[in-house]
This record gives sequence, C-alpha cells and structure tokens, in this order.
Amino acid sequence: MPPTPFLRGSPGPLKYTHVAWPGTAASTPAMIPAAMAARKRKRVLAVQHVAVEPPSLVATALLGDGVAVEVVHPYGGEPVPGDAAGLDGLVVMGGPMAVYEADRHPHLREELKLIASALASGLPVLGVCLGSQLLAAALGARVEKGPAQEIGWYPVTLEPAAREDPLFAPLPGSFHALHWHGDVFDLPMGAVRLARSERTATQAFRHGKAWGLLFHVEVTARQVAEMAAAFEAELEEADVTADAILHGARTHLAGLERHALPLFRRWAAQL
Repeated sequence: MPPTPFLRGSPGPLKYTHVAWPGTAASTPAMIPAAMAARKRKRVLAVQHVAVEPPSLVATALLGDGVAVEVVHPYGGEPVPGDAAGLDGLVVMGGPMAVYEADRHPHLREELKLIASALASGLPVLGVCLGSQLLAAALGARVEKGPAQEIGWYPVTLEPAAREDPLFAPLPGSFHALHWHGDVFDLPMGAVRLARSERTATQAFRHGKAWGLLFHVEVTARQVAEMAAAFEAELEEADVTADAILHGARTHLAGLERHALPLFRRWAAQL
C-alpha cells in the first residue's frame, strides 16, 4: 500500500485539495475514521523547501492520528503565512539553502517570523535539518558553516536528558540516521540538548514544545534515492558516493522507520 497522501489547504476562503504522494494517484483520498472526522481536526502546517524533501513519514504519522496536514511550497512561489494563527502545530522541513542566505531566498525571513509566532503562541514545532537550523535561529542561536559536511548514515547518540523527553525517551541510546548537512548551530539559550553525533555536538534539542532534529528519520527509500540524485554535487564535495547512501538506506531504513513513526506520533500528541 502506498503512503497516505497528505492534505493541503485551510478552512475559510481556501478549500482542501488532495495532494498525492509521489507514485500515488492524485485522486486518492486520505482515509480518516468517521469518529475523527466528526470532531474538530487538529491542523498542522508543514513548510517544504525542495521537491525531494517532503514531510514523508511525518505526514504519514500525523494523518494516521487524524491530523490535517497542510503543506506550503515556498520554492514554488507559494507564500509563507505571516503568523501561526489558526494552526495547532508547525513542521519545517529540510532543504539545500542556508539560514543566512535570506537575500537569495527571501522566504526564509518569513519562515523565521512564522516560527517565532508559533513559539510565542506555545504551539508544538518540529524542525528537521534546515528546519532545525531555522528553529535555532528563531530562538537566537548562531547558525554557521560546520568544519565539514556531514553526509551519510552515521550513529546518533542520545544525551542523558533525552531519557526524560516526551519524544526521545523511548528511543534506543544509539541508532543510525541519515545525515545531510553542512551547517551547525549553537544550543539555543534555555534549550535542552537531546542528541549528538561524532562530528556534531547538537543533533537534536528541545525548547519548550519545540523540537529540532538536524538528522533525518522521516525519509523513505524513494526519497533517499531522489535526494542522492538531486544533490549529486554535494555528495562529490563530501567525497560520498550515491551507492554508499543507497546501501545505507537498505541497511538502516527498516529499523529507522520503527522509531520514526512512533516518534512523530508522540509529537502529534503534543498538539
């Protein structure tokens, strides 16, 4: 069975439309139990920065729990909302641009305002890769180029504080995840460091009800293959082969999905 498609749109002047997952018929509806449909559904906005980095397993988990997921594509010219009014949660995905490249990507300024609005409203926020960097920046932390790109399948090690975290507590102490970043950030003031890797001190953090994950656990096999094809130049720069990325996916994805879907459902429980 293909992954459940996610919904985009909002109540009011916009109507909901079905957006098909890659490889899924555009007319395929999201299956929502009648009991869930009868009560007000939670609304989450996901910001997608590039075609090959959709919300993937995040959307699968949220839709499975009856959450309506709206996706905005600023790279396609869609405007980023000016604030988080009407939302119950915010997800910000990854992408090849950098937080400090707002002159080339003006939508990043709007995203920082949106994240700040969500934080001020106490909404749950989930930032993945670039999304975690934007979250850190919105919290006042420095984001900069790291000493080297971290691309490939490497272990993530939990910090002791993760054992008391609502999302991370059930995870094993160490697991392999997909890393694909060149920038790093300082731990935001008031945040709790949840995970690290050999190359990067802060791989995950929590600030209130906002979580930043620099690594990828939301990916599918198809998405990994598309990323390897789309970001070939980054692989060459990091001296990593596409074959190594795809072999890592075959080795680690099944186990990673067993952790990812429950993790994202635990985030949905914060809505």
